[in-house]
Amino acid sequence: MTATDDTDHQPVNPRPQLRLTRRQVLQGGLGASLLGMLGACSTGQDAAGQPLLGFTSVPVQTDPRFDQVRVAPGYQARPFFSWGDPVLPNAAPWRADASNSWQEQEGQAGQNHDGMHFFPFPETLSAAGLGSSSGASSNSNPGRGLLVVNHEYVNPTLHPNGFSWVEGKRPADEVRKEQAAHGLSIIEIHQDAAGQWQTVPGSRFNRRLTANTPMAMAGPAAGHPWLRTVADPSGRRVLGTLNNCSMGVTPWGTYLMCEENWHQYFYNGDAADHQGRPSHWRNGVPTRGGRTYQGWETADPRFDATPRPGQPHAGYVNEPHRFGWVVEVDPFDPTSTPIKRTALGRYSRECATVAVGADGTMAVYSGDDTRGEYIYKFVPREAYAPQQTEHNGSRLDRSLLDTGTLYVACLNEDGSGQWRALVWGQNGLTPEHGFADQAQVLINARLAADQLGATPMDRPEWVAIHPHSRDVYVSLTNNKDRGNKQPLHPANPRANNLHGQILKLQEQDANPAATGFRWELFLLAGDAPGDSAQALDNHVGNIRGDVFSSPDGLAFDQAGRLWIQTDYDDEAPQNANMGCNQLLCADPVSREVRRFLVGPRGCEITGITFAPDQRTLWINIQHPGINYPASDGKTRPRSTTVVITKDDGGVIGS
Repeated sequence: MTATDDTDHQPVNPRPQLRLTRRQVLQGGLGASLLGMLGACSTGQDAAGQPLLGFTSVPVQTDPRFDQVRVAPGYQARPFFSWGDPVLPNAAPWRADASNSWQEQEGQAGQNHDGMHFFPFPETLSAAGLGSSSGASSNSNPGRGLLVVNHEYVNPTLHPNGFSWVEGKRPADEVRKEQAAHGLSIIEIHQDAAGQWQTVPGSRFNRRLTANTPMAMAGPAAGHPWLRTVADPSGRRVLGTLNNCSMGVTPWGTYLMCEENWHQYFYNGDAADHQGRPSHWRNGVPTRGGRTYQGWETADPRFDATPRPGQPHAGYVNEPHRFGWVVEVDPFDPTSTPIKRTALGRYSRECATVAVGADGTMAVYSGDDTRGEYIYKFVPREAYAPQQTEHNGSRLDRSLLDTGTLYVACLNEDGSGQWRALVWGQNGLTPEHGFADQAQVLINARLAADQLGATPMDRPEWVAIHPHSRDVYVSLTNNKDRGNKQPLHPANPRANNLHGQILKLQEQDANPAATGFRWELFLLAGDAPGDSAQALDNHVGNIRGDVFSSPDGLAFDQAGRLWIQTDYDDEAPQNANMGCNQLLCADPVSREVRRFLVGPRGCEITGITFAPDQRTLWINIQHPGINYPASDGKTRPRSTTVVITKDDGGVIGS
């Protein structure tokens, strides 16, 4: 979600804070990291021996009325899939005045596209030389697959006149439309005879998931008393998913939705109960004197988590516990029920990036996107075996994500680090410290990580895994409260950190299941020396190339290029030199950064996925602040998926 919305990322970590002096920071791991960075002069190459970054940079775009997507010379970028586009068969067309009903919105693309992935059909893999018929020409078989797109949240533009309040309550039909605009879209797409990507209207694979879609709970917390409500006494069936930001993909072909800022949808009006319920306050659920952004609790009782003593399970006091999880979806089975995998823990999860070792050992990495929170990974108990991709005919029958160990990262100042296990009965995770069982450890993962002494970070967001080395890259978007309110640390070295950084972790022996790692700062975002809008040291970065702020989305392509997406307030004074938000590309060896694309004013650049042959790239333009993609000066803006190709048909970025 946009970095400018502070209601989503308010720090709620109550741990005692320490402050490092600037001298201590420079004497710790940061100084060594920067020296290593400045000594890296070689340039990465692709498989053909060519430099990784083969495109010309796009200049910054500072025009306050810029309403386009501008991509590097030699490339084309066109709008592909926008809020309101039909998804389900016979879905109504989008109306420019936003007068579509909530029933119509259920069949249309939701708002604020975010994480996404392209799942190819077998013939597309074969055409790219990745399937069983690897000798096929890349042009002999058209591309075909499923594009899966998250819809994170809603803007007032969803309604003709914005969010309405009538005598302190939200209209029920508006709330239903907002719930319908959340969730996920799955659409079939293909390349036509001219090589242009097109949607497939009416495909049997097309599907919408919303805030009211039935979903199952699985893993250690499923059925626990803390997951039971008056509407679901079993604690095993929940309606919907919320605030789906980034995502992940399993090697067996399922999609992992991540529930990020779910706390803002709930309200506990009993201040005393709220104070005594860490599962609410430690995750930022508002109470008396606060408010929710949507006000859904005024129209839908399950979002009012105020305890109701006379109702079974105290009403919906446990409903917030049913969000903040990873949701596994089988995109190829439109009849399947999505499953929330509780073994991976509950917090404001940004992503679920999967790494697989040579022996099938797996890890799922995630950031907790709130100022002062932590980096986690989950290691399944069993290794992945390709021959066991399906069990009883369903990808979701696999249980690799239901058993394993959740870890949190502890970074030492000397560049070493440990993953500490969040296992009940160990490391103080005991009844004496408020943990009665493993389910409570997972539901209160933040509290458990506090107990283990995890390292507070500058809003950890996306995680990307290098395809060859398995190095782990984490975007730390920014943190204006770092310093006085939270400890400085060599990995988080700037107070009032307005520009963020990217962290690099190297697991011991490149093993995803390792409990030890080395870390370093890959780069500090911000102005070039001498160009700072505020002339302050903590606004200056060390980027080799094109400057940017607030790294958010991260992804590697098959050649090992690191793609970086930004999310900053493009009207803030400290970002004056950055212009509109950007998509950049970095060479992990030389650390050179080039700007590949700029978006329209007010947007976030997010969501990134490639076709298997790497000749097509999709990205998302979220919450454009100007009338994109119409660019006509009058039509309301629409979050949009953009498809990008190279004019000569070559590999993106080459």
